[in-house]
Amino acid sequence: MSVFLILVVAFLLIVTLVQLLRVSELLSKIKNQDVNEVSDNDNNTQGWLFLVIGFGFIAFVIWQMVNWSHLLLPPAASEHGVQIDGLMNISMTLILVVFFVLSPMLFIFAYKYRGKKSRKAYFFSHNNKLEVIWTVAPTIVLTALIIYGLKTWDRAMNVEVTKNTKIIEVYAKQFGWTARYSGEDNVLGDANFRLVRGPNVLGVDMLDPHAADDKITREVHLVVNKPVMLKFRSQDVIHSAYLPHFRVQMNCVPGIITQFGFTPNKTTKEMKEQEGDEFDYILLCNKICGGGHWNMGIKFIVETQEEYDAWYAKQETLGKQLLTLK
Repeated sequence: MSVFLILVVAFLLIVTLVQLLRVSELLSKIKNQDVNEVSDNDNNTQGWLFLVIGFGFIAFVIWQMVNWSHLLLPPAASEHGVQIDGLMNISMTLILVVFFVLSPMLFIFAYKYRGKKSRKAYFFSHNNKLEVIWTVAPTIVLTALIIYGLKTWDRAMNVEVTKNTKIIEVYAKQFGWTARYSGEDNVLGDANFRLVRGPNVLGVDMLDPHAADDKITREVHLVVNKPVMLKFRSQDVIHSAYLPHFRVQMNCVPGIITQFGFTPNKTTKEMKEQEGDEFDYILLCNKICGGGHWNMGIKFIVETQEEYDAWYAKQETLGKQLLTLK
């Protein structure tokens, strides 16, 4: 009901403004005034509006930054995330510096050089020196920023897989996630969507010798300060695996395997102490993949090696699970 009332009020305001504009046009005709003629009074009004509304907008931006900063993500909970946060902070600092320097200049100049019949505008055709300065200076800054960004992205994406890296597959389908651990051999068994049937929901090729010791779970456990490689598959449409606190995002594309490696450096317990007891690492889908997209998530738990070993020991291997179901 409240939404309907808001729409009605908005509609009435628009109608009122249209009618006021129409009345103004009729009064101008009665007074034999040209409504298209811009007077010094009009220019003066517009100049003051630029100052008031412009600086009001800047004040609103500052208010947003002060009052809404607590809604930003906390510091990254992964090693590479620290580097990505550094890139983001540098980029935002440059953007804000340019914004808070140029925006006031725009509003001040609009007011200072507002139109007056007694003043003729100065015609300025060309200046090679200025052209070089405002072309070369941004080019140097942006080139440095792009090179820094490419290096940061390269370090985040080209993660070397070592014997200490745990291999985990994250399988996406409408509308949920399933995890598959690589077992004691740390090698995932082959899989194919054509093999998806019955209890074999991930289409794992059970003839592959590496498949029997794989473990399928409905939540993901990671060891703090230990590297992990997530391999993504999708059964139906394009999904996007998004772990904001680890600064990880990767598309899950049907028919191909994508991946992302990282090292978590904050346990779930530490994050709960920092953010509150309701906190959990959640893998979200960042693509609008259908009607149930909003409910697509799987919990990630970062814990100590001892806690992980205790949990992992309770999980049945894929070979045993399928044998039991048969």
